[in-house]
Amino acid sequence: MRKLIIVPVLLLIIFGVVQFIRPPKNQSADHLATAITERYPVPADVQALLQNACYDCHSNNTRYPWYTNIQPIGWWMAHHISKGKKEFNFDEYGTYSAKRQRNKLKRMKEQIITGKMPLRSYTLMHADARLNADQQRLLTQWIDSVLAISGHETR
Repeated sequence: MRKLIIVPVLLLIIFGVVQFIRPPKNQSADHLATAITERYPVPADVQALLQNACYDCHSNNTRYPWYTNIQPIGWWMAHHISKGKKEFNFDEYGTYSAKRQRNKLKRMKEQIITGKMPLRSYTLMHADARLNADQQRLLTQWIDSVLAISGHETR
């Protein structure tokens, strides 16, 4: 009987201890000259969509919901953000080579059209990040305009 009590108590203690091991937050007040918004015009409606559907994982400034303060959820989110920023970071867009910029934008367009981005795991908890057909069209048209401004083909 005593062993039945020890295991849950130990698990509770471990759970409590890990709450003090928190990953660093992805939040920066710096507005970088390398940000895509500094290089190309971004209409307000497009900027709102990017902030709601993309920036939490693909920028240097994440909005953190309350539940990310609970570990291991916070660790999982930190890992997810790290992977997202490694793949594409709107704030560091200007540091990419011209070829990489073009490829990232084309890939972003493809992911939006196919519905792969934003991720379903993200939109389940962030309803405002779900893109309807008009919003997808708006984003892909903006991507095409950026590619045209930068001298890259849109197809």
